[in-house]
Amino acid sequence: MKRFLLICIVLFGCSSPSTPLNEWMADTSKVRVLSTTPMIGDIVARIGKERIQHTILIQGDLDPHSYELVKGDDEKLSLAEVIFYNGLGLEHGASLRYRLQKHPKAVGVGDWIRKTHPEEILSKNAQVDPHVWMDVSLWAQIVDPIVSTLSEIDPEGAPFYEAHGKLVKEELKQAHRELLLCFDRIPAAQKYLVTSHDAFNYFARRYLNVNNDWETRVRAPEGLAPDGQLSCHDIQKIIDYLCFYHITVVFPESNVSRDSLKKIVSACREKGVRVRISNQTLYADTLGPAEGDADTYLKMIQHNAKVLEKAWRTGE
Repeated sequence: MKRFLLICIVLFGCSSPSTPLNEWMADTSKVRVLSTTPMIGDIVARIGKERIQHTILIQGDLDPHSYELVKGDDEKLSLAEVIFYNGLGLEHGASLRYRLQKHPKAVGVGDWIRKTHPEEILSKNAQVDPHVWMDVSLWAQIVDPIVSTLSEIDPEGAPFYEAHGKLVKEELKQAHRELLLCFDRIPAAQKYLVTSHDAFNYFARRYLNVNNDWETRVRAPEGLAPDGQLSCHDIQKIIDYLCFYHITVVFPESNVSRDSLKKIVSACREKGVRVRISNQTLYADTLGPAEGDADTYLKMIQHNAKVLEKAWRTGE
């Protein structure tokens, strides 16, 4: 795990994925690029570097699932020569979805994965799971459409984008291998994950899988988008799961209310079942604060791995 941390710091530790807005909106000879989420933006920035003028639409702890346009967003969307968005139904806020559909150069990187590797896309209750970035090896696939799109707009920069894209892809693949080694060392009986909403299915399939049983190893009271109504039945299913697998800790997410987890823990205590909410937060739909230990894509993944590894090994 320490080696994986070093890789993240050396390769992904120094980044400025988003240009200050006033600079981004100024006249420029660079390609003006907008990414909808920080997870996409971090990869785009590492490929485009100084040849692009880049900013991110949905920042901080805002929920990308239900994000609606605010003052100033229309101008960003209009000025952008190219927009990279997740797709797969992630950005389903009506105003944003409409503008993405109308933009002449909006590229859905998750939709591209579904087109080229349809067998990799998960669904739950007939709804496509958009959280493809939680599998690092799968997220590495978005390098190709980013490189090809930037090269199309800026042909002179094509060799530049291709070289940096190749480097980024190798970095992601190496980090993926380190994650596999990390979780392979954890006993199978410990690798059961309960979080706030269904954002960790791709993560569980790739890193928690034991004899093709990954679907039994991850649960969440809230669905693929944490904006629905939680029923007593939803809570009871999680309580039954915790009891059946003797799980003692559940994990909050940075931009999701802890109310559902608090209800579950309270109900468990009433039944005499010892369950607690981890004092460490996981990141799923967002990155961490700037200058923190989860402020880039790989640092976010590495943070989650460290939190889970410690909890499952030591119970802390």
